[in-house]
Amino acid sequence: MVAREPSAEKASAIAKTAAPALLRWYDANRRHLPWRSDGTTKPDPYRVWLSEIMLQQTTVRTVIPYYGAFTTRFPTLKHLAEAPLESVLQSWAGLGYYSRGRNLHACAIRVLNDFGGVFSADEAVLRTLPGIGPYTAAAIAAIAFNQRAIVIDGNVERVLSRLFCVEEPLPKAKPLFHTLADTITPSKRPGDFAQAMMDLGATICTPRSPSCDLCPLASLCTARQAGTMERYPLKAPKAKQVNRFGAAFLATRPDGAVLLRTRPEKGLLGGMTEVPSTDFTLESKPADHARSAPLAANWQKHPVPVEHVFTHFRLALTVYAASVPLETAAPPGMRWTERAHLQHEALPTLFRKVLAHPPK
Repeated sequence: MVAREPSAEKASAIAKTAAPALLRWYDANRRHLPWRSDGTTKPDPYRVWLSEIMLQQTTVRTVIPYYGAFTTRFPTLKHLAEAPLESVLQSWAGLGYYSRGRNLHACAIRVLNDFGGVFSADEAVLRTLPGIGPYTAAAIAAIAFNQRAIVIDGNVERVLSRLFCVEEPLPKAKPLFHTLADTITPSKRPGDFAQAMMDLGATICTPRSPSCDLCPLASLCTARQAGTMERYPLKAPKAKQVNRFGAAFLATRPDGAVLLRTRPEKGLLGGMTEVPSTDFTLESKPADHARSAPLAANWQKHPVPVEHVFTHFRLALTVYAASVPLETAAPPGMRWTERAHLQHEALPTLFRKVLAHPPK
């Protein structure tokens, strides 16, 4: 269907009343999140930035415990910037999208060295920092510094799509959503407004069975009036997910130590710890696995592969295991790590699955 912007009269009517109604609702119903100001103190830009990076492609429920542990270990930007990257990735392990952890560390160093450890309130400056794109820059400017910025995440897109009945599917509709959000974003309390839109989408204007009777914007909502709330937002068909294949080699010694190595800094899972593994390819190549083993051993293949879903592909990882003598030296670039010390390694979820899935 063709994109359809709301009439000037409709947009004007919504713009005049949406923000006041939403802010009243937010004052009474805001979510109490560990990184969010309670309204009596100014937001901490460091914690706003950290939470926004963690929340990219990750749910609030998942982020909360990681955020607590992370801010305990790195309570300030200076602590984070001066920490080794390995320590940062270790604390990030399990959150996924590991380039975020590397960019987080790089951004902290840049802010400390170039800006005296203080985040800028300027969106344009924020966008020059590692790992900060248009959405994150707008969120920091609005929430941390109360600057008028257009903050649009998935929750906000859903609210806007229903409020205005946007007929163009995502992702092509993103410029239109920016225009619509601009019409209703107030100059006063823009940070609270941004968080109110997010809260509304997360708790009321949900993907299925939205609680329209509780919505402060119900009387303005075009989709509610038409009874078509769950039709929106429209989305383009998803591309078929690609399958990839690989192998991991789980070598252990009699003392329980496990053979590990650090992946290259760039690329998928960059800088993270792994059980030595092959490249992830589009074809399964069992014949090549023996040539990829990190050392000579009696490798036993597990009949069931470890499966893991990345953003753009699904991986089936065949696990080979072998027990080797205590005196076996680690190959170049690898190391033996005691099981008790695995908690100190930056192991992503994929390789935690491998360690928990030995052959029988």
